[in-house]
Amino acid sequence: MTGVADSGAGVHRDSTVTWRRLFSVFWRIGILSFGGPAAQIALMHRVLVEEEGWLDEARFLGALSFCMLLPGPEAMQLATYSGWQLRGVPGGLVAGLLFVVPGALVVLGLAMLYAAGGHLPVVAALFLGIKGAVLVIVIEALLRVANRALHSAVHWIVAGLAFVGIFFLSVPFPVIILLSALAGFFLLGGRGAGQIGSARGGAPLSGTARTVALWMAVWWAPVLLLVAVGGYDILVQLGNFFSRLAVVTFGGAYAVLAYLAQDVVTHHGWLTAGEMMDGLGLAETTPGPLILVTEFVGYIAAYRAGGLSMGIAGALVTLWVTFAPCFLWIFAGAPYIEQLTAQPRLKGALEAITAAVVGVILNLSIWFGLHVLFAELSSRQSGPLKLLVPDWYSLDWRVLAVGAVSAAMLLWRHQSLMRTLAVAALMGLGFGAMGYIAG
Repeated sequence: MTGVADSGAGVHRDSTVTWRRLFSVFWRIGILSFGGPAAQIALMHRVLVEEEGWLDEARFLGALSFCMLLPGPEAMQLATYSGWQLRGVPGGLVAGLLFVVPGALVVLGLAMLYAAGGHLPVVAALFLGIKGAVLVIVIEALLRVANRALHSAVHWIVAGLAFVGIFFLSVPFPVIILLSALAGFFLLGGRGAGQIGSARGGAPLSGTARTVALWMAVWWAPVLLLVAVGGYDILVQLGNFFSRLAVVTFGGAYAVLAYLAQDVVTHHGWLTAGEMMDGLGLAETTPGPLILVTEFVGYIAAYRAGGLSMGIAGALVTLWVTFAPCFLWIFAGAPYIEQLTAQPRLKGALEAITAAVVGVILNLSIWFGLHVLFAELSSRQSGPLKLLVPDWYSLDWRVLAVGAVSAAMLLWRHQSLMRTLAVAALMGLGFGAMGYIAG
């Protein structure tokens, strides 16, 4: 990577990357980051590795494996790490924020309209089209990630077992990651036995301690301020709840969805089950990480407690405590990534984790596809095996049609993502108008 220099604390900066160019590229990534982590990671790989050449393949995959180990949205953390590599902490802040802000603004606007009581048939029609395109985006992303991560029989076996474990056996994601890391440590790490990694990296422990202390203060200061001021109980509850959630969200939004929905719906009573699914639908079909569903929850819960201004405050508090920890994990851990991935056995463990993620993404792709294409699904249990079975009579031919057109544009004609999404959205509006006229 031309122009990259070691700053002495594991930070790499590329003097050829101007702030304007950095802002432009990550803004483009932010507004195009549809389709969940699979599509977002593929998009970043295409832009940062293939088009811009800012990161090489090894550094990108090493960072991806590291981010998979962290709680929180891995795609947002990968963007933050990429910005950190180019321009240090300010670059990481710019990249991370630009990955989140476009989608957060869209989700906030839609949450405001949703809370105002409108069923938004136009928005529903737009979502119908975008969902069809997202199916194809996820499939394309799965192929890209698999092509980068699966290079040996062990990689394929790990990916296959990870898929079977999470799709058929409902094995928790952290368990899959742990078992994959152990397999890679012993089966893949021995290839470089006797070698000692010599990559640059690392940082003084005192510097890491200061980073942790600073970002812990940034994370908790607003919540503590709300407690001190008093009278904002709902905001304090949201801050505490989503701060806890930020620590256990290994595997991204889907991995924690059951826990989130159960507590939000049954314990706190902030939303109904139907509203929770509507919020997930908003997050799935807007740019940014899927964990932005937490912003929807925060807005609706606070809106019902105190109206519009309280709702906006609830959304902001939720966003803050959801994403501030991500900067903590990256800025504290990033200086050590290359040092860790240079060690043969640790590198083997991270390779296996990346392979396992392919199986996990395949699981998420199938899960998402079933829920988008079919209105009715049933769960069947056979011993330890658990299956989602679609009702074929509930197939939504409109989503299938949009998906077919999107597949032709993306996979065959290699059209741009934005053009494909625009065509899909227009098709959704067309189907919506047909339904309105027929009704």
